[in-house]
Amino acid sequence: MVMNAAQAKGFEFDPLVGHDVTVGERRVLFHIPTTGLFDLDPLSAELLDALKDSHAQSRPLRAEDLRGRFDGRYHVDEVLSVIEDFTALGVIRRGAEARGPVSLPKVEKFPLSTIVLNMTTGCNLACGYCYKEDLATPKAGEDMDFETAVEAIELLLAQSGPRDRVNIVFFGGEPLRKFREIRRIVEHAERRCGEAGKIPDFSLTTNATLLTEEIVDWLDAHRFGLAISMDGPKAIHDLRRVTVGGRGSYDLVAKKVRMALDRYRSRPVGARVTLTAGVTDVEAIHHHLRDELGFAEVGYAPVTAADNAIFNLNEAELAEVFAGFKRLGRAYRDAAIQGRNTGFSNLHQLMTDLHDGTRKALPCGAGVGMLAVDKDGDLNLCHRFTGSGLPTFGNVRDGIDKEMLGDFVVQRLDREGTHCASCHIRNLCAGGCYHESYARYGDPQHPTYHYCSVMRDWVDFGIAVYSEILAANPRFFDDHIAPRRGARMEA
Repeated sequence: MVMNAAQAKGFEFDPLVGHDVTVGERRVLFHIPTTGLFDLDPLSAELLDALKDSHAQSRPLRAEDLRGRFDGRYHVDEVLSVIEDFTALGVIRRGAEARGPVSLPKVEKFPLSTIVLNMTTGCNLACGYCYKEDLATPKAGEDMDFETAVEAIELLLAQSGPRDRVNIVFFGGEPLRKFREIRRIVEHAERRCGEAGKIPDFSLTTNATLLTEEIVDWLDAHRFGLAISMDGPKAIHDLRRVTVGGRGSYDLVAKKVRMALDRYRSRPVGARVTLTAGVTDVEAIHHHLRDELGFAEVGYAPVTAADNAIFNLNEAELAEVFAGFKRLGRAYRDAAIQGRNTGFSNLHQLMTDLHDGTRKALPCGAGVGMLAVDKDGDLNLCHRFTGSGLPTFGNVRDGIDKEMLGDFVVQRLDREGTHCASCHIRNLCAGGCYHESYARYGDPQHPTYHYCSVMRDWVDFGIAVYSEILAANPRFFDDHIAPRRGARMEA
């Protein structure tokens, strides 16, 4: 094997760029910077192994290593072609080639696409695990007035730039306690957006207890993205989701859900499940909510950072939950190969991210594309932070405190000195949820380290599932991923 002088100096594998996953008898390269996926042929896979072996020994892969491994089996041009491909991707660095310093941008623009209106702090349920620090009973609840909502919409329109669609989300407490005000706000928003040449999308998360046929039909007519909080069958749901008086809410919620799903036509309705200590049977929950009640999608939020630690899943329970997620994931894969979607939202979102080549510098749109308005008009990072001790970033009357918010965003962009800097899922996770970090560590900038190993394993599982679906039925992504864009339920 003949190599030129530059190539003879050796090659170094860059683990910050390349990560491989075994899928049956195939190998898939996950290109970390772009979240792109590449099938590896036998030569590419073997060369990658050689590079990784040399990296583990803290030495470059040299010409003599390549000769010993590939002479007589592959032509030199074939090996050099793969080397050039890997070099172009950045998986290979030649010799001791230095990686350039990371420069952090100055964040000065905040092109909002979404505003969350926290309509009320009052709720008629008393779910002990609720993360809302400003939550109150219905009698003690404090409400947003119409004028504050109007100013929030004006801020959204002013900051939305050239985009032709904007999102207005109604949240609480239980937002349907303020249904009359929501109707008035929607009427105003539709008129103002029309004047501004923009199309408004509306979303609402509800516990379903206050739904009526009239409300469902009105929400349907205005094409609301509707998410319903429900934790599963009666025994599981009633464990945590109780009324202010302490009674289980399942019977009422299930009745309202059946009515709503029977009438709602404009958009798929999703269920949002909170998994707390002792609740790990996600397959039974999914079967009940998806197959028996008829939700289009079911998304799961495992609790690991509740203010009251009794609600947190322990390490063994979290492992059991993700083992169940994988079983649901295999069922999702098998259905997808047949052209069907099982409505497992957690995996479907990961499939969407991989298919779209999502690259996250930040964990979500909080603070950049989205802000949450509390009852006083103050701008919060997201709806989870209203009523918390985290400073707000301006208000709807005076606008965004861009310097303060920009400093916050740049701090999260800076991965130097964190495990995120070398993690292969950093561009899909980006350090994890701000609020989860705030609740767990008292710092919204702290990466969610308690979740890291679980999430890395979950993403690798997702890469394998994606590759298997893509190989067997690529049309699934056209039929089930593309229509979902722009209508994703809250995770």
